[in-house]
Parts: sequence; C-alpha cells; structure tokens
Amino acid sequence: MRISLKDIANKLELSKTTVSWVLSGKGDEKGISATTQEKIFAYAKEVNYQPNLLARSLHTGLSGTIGLVIPDISDSFYSQMAKEIEIEAEKQGYSLMITSSGSEKEREERMIDLFRARQVDGIIIAPTKQSSGKIIQMLDEHYPFVTFDRYFPELNTDYVVIDNEESSYTLVNHLIQKGHRKIALITTNSYLKTMTMRREGYERAFTENRLSLDPNLYGEVCFKDYQNNIVNVLKEILEKVPDVSAFFFTTHILALEAFQFFYQNHISINEKNYGLACIHDIPEFRVLAPKINTARMPVEKMGKEAVKMLVHKIECKQKKIKLDNIQTEKLPCLITFRD
Repeated sequence: MRISLKDIANKLELSKTTVSWVLSGKGDEKGISATTQEKIFAYAKEVNYQPNLLARSLHTGLSGTIGLVIPDISDSFYSQMAKEIEIEAEKQGYSLMITSSGSEKEREERMIDLFRARQVDGIIIAPTKQSSGKIIQMLDEHYPFVTFDRYFPELNTDYVVIDNEESSYTLVNHLIQKGHRKIALITTNSYLKTMTMRREGYERAFTENRLSLDPNLYGEVCFKDYQNNIVNVLKEILEKVPDVSAFFFTTHILALEAFQFFYQNHISINEKNYGLACIHDIPEFRVLAPKINTARMPVEKMGKEAVKMLVHKIECKQKKIKLDNIQTEKLPCLITFRD
C-alpha cells in the first residue's frame, strides 16, 4: 500500500502542510523545528515513503528533472561530462534525462522540443552552431538553459567553456620551443567559435615566434564520416609537406583517427620523432602516444558549474526574479608536457 503525505501527517499528528514543507526541503525556510523535521524524515524513511512526483509537479510547477543534449554519447569527453552533470544534478535534487544530437541540427531541435514537452525544468546543451534558432527561442521565452563546450558569442547565453585560445597557444608554442617549425593543424567544424579560438591560439604561437604560416599544413576534416575524411586530409599534408615534424589536434577524436592512419600506413610516430599535441587527454594516449602533450579539459568542474548555473536560473524563474546578467565560466585546462 502506497504511503501518502496524509498518512504521515495523521501518524505524527502534524498537518499535511507541515509534512509537505519538510519533505520538500523547506523546513528551515518555514521555521519548522529541527526536532520535528528529524521526526518526519525518520518516519518517511521507515515507511519507505515515495513522493508523488506528478502531484508535486502540479503543486510547484517543477518536474525535478533537467535535460542534457550532447553531440555523441560514445565520445569519451561527452560521456564523462554526462556522468559529472548527473552526479551534480542529483546533489541539487534533480534527475537527469540524456539524449544525443549526432551534431545534426534537425535532431537537436527535435530533442529540445521533446524535453520541453516532457516538462523538464531546464536544459544543458553542447549545441551545433546551426541550432541558434532554438537557442534564440529559449532566450525569448526565458526558458532556463546553459550551453557548455560550445557557445554563441553573439547571444547573451549562459555558458561553460575552456580557455580554448590560450590552451592551444600553450601547446603549439611548446612544440615551437622544442624546435618544430612545420606543425600541422588538424581540426574540424571550423564554424564553431571554440574551434576558431583553437586555430587562433595555433596562429598566435607562430606569429609571436615570428614564423610564417603554411596553408598546406592546415587540415580541416569534415566531421560527418570523419573516420574516412581524415585519411585524405593527412595524405594531402604528407604529400605537400613531407618533412612535417609535428601535429596539433584540436580534438582527441581526430588524434585517435590519425594514430590509426599512421599505423595502417606503417608510419611510426616514434621513428619519425613527430611532435604531438592535443586538446583534451584520454587514457588511450598512454599506449598510443606516450609523448603527446595535452590540455586536459576540467570535466568535473565543467559539469558542476553547468548544473549550478542552470539550477540558479530555474530557481530565479520560479521566484520570478529577473536575471539581468549572464553567467559565464572560462576554465583553464591542465597542461601536461610529456615529450
């Protein structure tokens, strides 16, 4: 038999309202004594009380859930982010619904609409650049959302990102200081502001060291079917600049595919003594490229900050508090030099 708030109130000889306030975490706010709160929590645990989420939603206007939209759940970075966001969301009293967009604009828009139809209280999203229409709609409707990893500089959105430009600059400058002059840039999705900033960091390192940029060392991989597209990009660079001495990858995914290409084409990165650098660090690098230099994204911090930002927006909306300033976090990466 399901235990109700009324059952608990009758048993403890308290009002249903008092029990409701305590179990919804408003005991202190409503001035209810610590002794009474402890008694209510203890009995609720004893009888295995399960709140009626639908009824609570109708009463508070909140569902207690948030949505997470990521490009690819199989990507280790996004799966780690999902884990950290879920942990922090639970600490904040929310459950998490997760979906992936496949970096496709139409699917991303459908997933946003689906989450909103299911009454999630807010959304955390790593958006595609093409999805600004839905972003603008949520802004106009004052719907709580936070972007991470990617953002729209032209829009007043809350976001959590890394310092992309500085991280790239630090890695490429290190390669230059190690004597490398012909450093290939392997990147993708150049329409994303984050990728533009990573390229700018690469270029700044060359400019500050008074080195010229060779367009033949720029390799952009079309993200759709990137596993096959990177092959032609790498072949072209190696043909046009056979004495390329280093590679800077703007994502760990591109680095992994490049290492597979090198292996399949009997190119030993150790014998060639290639300089290597990559944005984000993954365990596989310890085996595939022990000397790669990396800028590890602070995944745990990013997840926590994204949830805290979103919960703040949800609470302000609930209390009808107008938010005039956007919340932004540009977090430093952990730079590791291994060469």
